[in-house]
Amino acid sequence: MPVEETDPETFAQVLRALMADYGASGSDVARAIDSSPSTVSTWLAGKRTPRDDAIRKLHEAYPKYSVQRLTAAAGRKAPAPLSPDAKQRLLNVFDQLTEDQQRILEIQAKALADSNRQSS
Repeated sequence: MPVEETDPETFAQVLRALMADYGASGSDVARAIDSSPSTVSTWLAGKRTPRDDAIRKLHEAYPKYSVQRLTAAAGRKAPAPLSPDAKQRLLNVFDQLTEDQQRILEIQAKALADSNRQSS
């Protein structure tokens, strides 16, 4: 039996679901993430999607909605969670690099992160 493919959720759909789940208005969401109601309105209209920092704030204010789900709905690749152990391992490696190597690695990592902002 063939599996039916569904269209991915849009950010506007996820935001509407979030607001319904939490009984929040657009103004409530804007206040919770230190944004303007007009910004939230543009997201609800599907005219724009939020930046990564706003997505993190949305998750912190409304934890039922993961950063991964919100980011995917915004049409970007979601960042993987990073455990404290993994952070420490990365810092240990980074500490062993020269200053030039650290700069190069930072540039490369930023380029990879930026590529996640492109539509999937």
